[in-house]
Amino acid sequence: MEPNERLIAKKEEWARAKRGLLEDGVAQDQRTRRDRLPPGQHKVNNWPVLDLGIHPDLPLDTWTLTVGGLVEHPFTWTWEQFLAQPQVELITDFHCVTTWSTFDNAWKGVLFRHIMQMANPRPDAKFVYFTSYDNYSTNLPLEACDDEDVLLIHRWNGKPLPKEHGGPVRVHVPKRYAWKGAKWVKEISFLEQDQPGYWEVRGYSNTALPWDEDRYA
Repeated sequence: MEPNERLIAKKEEWARAKRGLLEDGVAQDQRTRRDRLPPGQHKVNNWPVLDLGIHPDLPLDTWTLTVGGLVEHPFTWTWEQFLAQPQVELITDFHCVTTWSTFDNAWKGVLFRHIMQMANPRPDAKFVYFTSYDNYSTNLPLEACDDEDVLLIHRWNGKPLPKEHGGPVRVHVPKRYAWKGAKWVKEISFLEQDQPGYWEVRGYSNTALPWDEDRYA
Protein backbone atom coordinates (compact mmCIF):
# COMPACT_ATOMS: atom_id res chain seq x y z
CA MET A 1 0.00 0.00 0.00
CA GLU A 2 1.05 3.58 -0.66
CA PRO A 3 0.98 6.44 1.86
CA ASN A 4 -2.09 8.66 1.93
CA GLU A 5 -0.56 11.57 0.02
CA ARG A 6 -3.67 13.73 0.33
CA LEU A 7 -3.68 13.39 4.11
CA ILE A 8 0.03 14.11 4.33
CA ALA A 9 -0.33 17.21 2.15
CA LYS A 10 -3.32 18.42 4.19
CA LYS A 11 -1.52 18.03 7.50
CA GLU A 12 1.52 19.85 6.13
CA GLU A 13 -0.87 22.64 5.08
CA TRP A 14 -2.31 22.71 8.61
CA ALA A 15 1.20 23.06 10.01
CA ARG A 16 2.01 25.97 7.71
CA ALA A 17 -1.29 27.65 8.63
CA LYS A 18 -0.94 26.78 12.33
CA ARG A 19 -4.42 25.25 12.16
CA GLY A 20 -6.17 24.80 15.50
CA LEU A 21 -4.26 27.41 17.47
CA LEU A 22 -6.30 29.88 19.47
CA GLU A 23 -5.89 33.63 19.23
CA ASP A 24 -3.27 33.56 16.48
CA GLY A 25 -1.14 30.99 18.20
CA VAL A 26 -1.43 32.29 21.76
CA ALA A 27 -2.52 29.59 24.20
CA GLN A 28 -5.37 30.17 26.58
CA ASP A 29 -4.66 31.47 30.09
CA GLN A 30 -3.31 29.34 32.89
CA ARG A 31 -6.83 28.37 33.98
CA THR A 32 -6.99 25.87 31.14
CA ARG A 33 -4.01 23.99 32.54
CA ARG A 34 -6.28 22.76 35.32
CA ASP A 35 -8.90 21.62 32.84
CA ARG A 36 -8.99 18.09 31.56
CA LEU A 37 -9.50 19.18 27.96
CA PRO A 38 -6.41 20.96 26.56
CA PRO A 39 -6.89 24.33 24.82
CA GLY A 40 -8.13 24.15 21.26
CA GLN A 41 -9.43 20.59 21.67
CA HIS A 42 -12.99 19.24 21.54
CA LYS A 43 -14.18 16.00 23.09
CA VAL A 44 -15.42 13.17 20.85
CA ASN A 45 -17.12 9.95 21.90
CA ASN A 46 -15.50 7.73 19.28
CA TRP A 47 -11.88 7.11 18.32
CA PRO A 48 -11.24 8.55 14.85
CA VAL A 49 -8.68 6.87 12.60
CA LEU A 50 -5.88 9.09 11.31
CA ASP A 51 -2.67 7.71 9.83
CA LEU A 52 -0.54 7.61 6.69
CA GLY A 53 -3.01 5.32 4.96
CA ILE A 54 -0.93 2.18 5.47
CA HIS A 55 -2.27 -0.57 7.75
CA PRO A 56 0.44 -3.24 7.75
CA ASP A 57 -0.49 -6.89 8.09
CA LEU A 58 1.43 -8.18 11.10
CA PRO A 59 0.87 -11.86 11.92
CA LEU A 60 1.50 -12.40 15.60
CA ASP A 61 3.74 -15.39 14.94
CA THR A 62 6.21 -13.16 13.07
CA TRP A 63 5.77 -9.85 14.95
CA THR A 64 8.80 -8.62 16.90
CA LEU A 65 9.79 -5.56 18.90
CA THR A 66 13.47 -4.59 18.93
CA VAL A 67 15.04 -2.33 21.57
CA GLY A 68 18.56 -1.04 21.04
CA GLY A 69 20.85 1.94 20.66
CA LEU A 70 22.65 3.24 23.72
CA VAL A 71 21.61 0.44 26.10
CA GLU A 72 23.51 -2.17 28.06
CA HIS A 73 21.13 -4.98 27.12
CA PRO A 74 19.60 -4.73 23.63
CA PHE A 75 16.87 -7.26 22.95
CA THR A 76 14.16 -8.40 20.57
CA TRP A 77 10.85 -9.75 21.83
CA THR A 78 8.47 -12.04 20.02
CA TRP A 79 4.74 -11.68 20.62
CA GLU A 80 4.83 -14.40 23.28
CA GLN A 81 7.75 -12.73 25.03
CA PHE A 82 5.99 -9.36 24.94
CA LEU A 83 2.89 -10.85 26.57
CA ALA A 84 5.09 -12.56 29.18
CA GLN A 85 6.23 -9.17 30.50
CA PRO A 86 4.43 -7.53 33.45
CA GLN A 87 1.08 -6.24 32.17
CA VAL A 88 -0.43 -2.98 33.39
CA GLU A 89 -3.97 -1.62 33.00
CA LEU A 90 -4.43 2.15 32.87
CA ILE A 91 -7.24 4.57 32.05
CA THR A 92 -6.01 7.74 30.36
CA ASP A 93 -7.08 10.33 27.79
CA PHE A 94 -5.93 10.67 24.20
CA HIS A 95 -5.32 14.03 22.49
CA CYS A 96 -4.91 14.31 18.72
CA VAL A 97 -3.20 17.35 17.19
CA THR A 98 -6.16 17.69 14.78
CA THR A 99 -8.11 19.11 17.77
CA TRP A 100 -10.09 16.12 19.09
CA SER A 101 -9.69 14.25 22.38
CA THR A 102 -11.15 11.05 23.79
CA PHE A 103 -11.52 10.47 27.53
CA ASP A 104 -11.28 7.39 29.76
CA ASN A 105 -9.65 4.93 27.40
CA ALA A 106 -8.90 1.65 29.16
CA TRP A 107 -5.52 0.37 27.99
CA LYS A 108 -3.53 -2.76 28.75
CA GLY A 109 0.12 -3.23 27.94
CA VAL A 110 3.72 -2.93 29.05
CA LEU A 111 5.06 0.18 30.74
CA PHE A 112 7.87 1.99 28.97
CA ARG A 113 9.64 2.03 32.32
CA HIS A 114 9.77 -1.75 32.12
CA ILE A 115 11.42 -1.44 28.70
CA MET A 116 14.00 0.83 30.31
CA GLN A 117 14.53 -1.56 33.20
CA MET A 118 15.15 -4.46 30.81
CA ALA A 119 17.40 -2.55 28.40
CA ASN A 120 19.25 -0.38 30.95
CA PRO A 121 19.95 2.81 28.95
CA ARG A 122 23.47 4.15 29.20
CA PRO A 123 24.09 7.54 30.88
CA ASP A 124 24.60 9.21 27.50
CA ALA A 125 21.13 8.14 26.28
CA LYS A 126 19.00 11.30 26.31
CA PHE A 127 16.40 10.67 23.60
CA VAL A 128 14.15 7.91 22.29
CA TYR A 129 13.39 7.26 18.62
CA PHE A 130 10.47 5.05 17.56
CA THR A 131 10.08 3.41 14.17
CA SER A 132 7.04 1.52 12.91
CA TYR A 133 6.13 -1.23 10.49
CA ASP A 134 4.58 1.38 8.17
CA ASN A 135 7.91 3.30 8.11
CA TYR A 136 6.56 5.98 10.43
CA SER A 137 8.90 7.48 13.01
CA THR A 138 8.74 9.86 15.96
CA ASN A 139 10.97 11.06 18.78
CA LEU A 140 10.83 12.12 22.41
CA PRO A 141 13.22 13.09 25.20
CA LEU A 142 13.95 10.13 27.43
CA GLU A 143 12.47 11.98 30.41
CA ALA A 144 9.09 12.21 28.61
CA CYS A 145 9.02 8.43 28.19
CA ASP A 146 10.18 7.74 31.73
CA ASP A 147 6.72 8.37 33.18
CA GLU A 148 4.19 6.27 35.04
CA ASP A 149 1.57 6.37 32.28
CA VAL A 150 3.62 5.77 29.10
CA LEU A 151 2.54 2.41 27.76
CA LEU A 152 3.07 0.02 24.88
CA ILE A 153 -0.55 -1.01 24.48
CA HIS A 154 -2.09 -4.12 22.94
CA ARG A 155 -5.63 -3.92 24.34
CA TRP A 156 -8.19 -1.11 24.32
CA ASN A 157 -11.45 -1.17 26.29
CA GLY A 158 -11.14 -4.88 26.92
CA LYS A 159 -10.45 -5.93 23.32
CA PRO A 160 -7.31 -6.44 21.22
CA LEU A 161 -6.04 -3.15 19.86
CA PRO A 162 -7.62 -2.74 16.40
CA LYS A 163 -5.34 -2.85 13.40
CA GLU A 164 -6.42 0.60 12.25
CA HIS A 165 -5.33 2.04 15.59
CA GLY A 166 -1.90 0.46 15.53
CA GLY A 167 -2.50 -3.13 16.57
CA PRO A 168 -1.01 -5.38 17.59
CA VAL A 169 1.06 -2.84 19.59
CA ARG A 170 1.31 0.94 19.64
CA VAL A 171 2.85 3.47 21.99
CA HIS A 172 0.75 5.92 24.00
CA VAL A 173 2.17 9.00 25.75
CA PRO A 174 -0.86 10.67 27.39
CA LYS A 175 0.91 13.97 28.18
CA ARG A 176 1.82 14.55 24.50
CA TYR A 177 -0.19 14.86 21.32
CA ALA A 178 -0.96 11.44 19.92
CA TRP A 179 1.40 11.55 16.92
CA LYS A 180 4.20 10.99 19.45
CA GLY A 181 2.75 7.51 20.12
CA ALA A 182 3.89 5.34 17.22
CA LYS A 183 1.36 2.88 15.81
CA TRP A 184 2.55 -0.60 14.77
CA VAL A 185 5.75 0.00 16.73
CA LYS A 186 8.70 -2.03 15.45
CA GLU A 187 11.85 -0.61 17.02
CA ILE A 188 12.80 1.60 19.94
CA SER A 189 16.25 3.20 19.90
CA PHE A 190 17.92 5.12 22.70
CA LEU A 191 20.06 7.98 21.34
CA GLU A 192 22.45 10.64 22.55
CA GLN A 193 21.24 13.26 20.07
CA ASP A 194 17.67 14.11 19.18
CA GLN A 195 16.46 12.82 15.80
CA PRO A 196 13.22 14.35 14.47
CA GLY A 197 10.65 11.92 13.13
CA TYR A 198 8.14 11.83 10.30
CA TRP A 199 5.88 14.75 11.29
CA GLU A 200 8.58 16.66 13.13
CA VAL A 201 10.40 17.31 9.83
CA ARG A 202 7.09 18.33 8.22
CA GLY A 203 6.30 21.33 10.39
CA TYR A 204 5.00 19.79 13.61
CA SER A 205 6.31 20.57 17.08
CA ASN A 206 9.23 18.59 18.41
CA THR A 207 7.77 18.62 21.92
CA ALA A 208 3.98 18.35 21.32
CA LEU A 209 2.65 19.50 24.70
CA PRO A 210 -1.19 19.67 24.58
CA TRP A 211 -1.70 22.12 27.47
CA ASP A 212 0.75 24.53 25.86
CA GLU A 213 -1.09 24.09 22.54
CA ASP A 214 2.31 23.16 21.19
CA ARG A 215 1.21 21.82 17.82
CA TYR A 216 3.64 23.25 15.29
CA ALA A 217 7.28 24.17 14.91
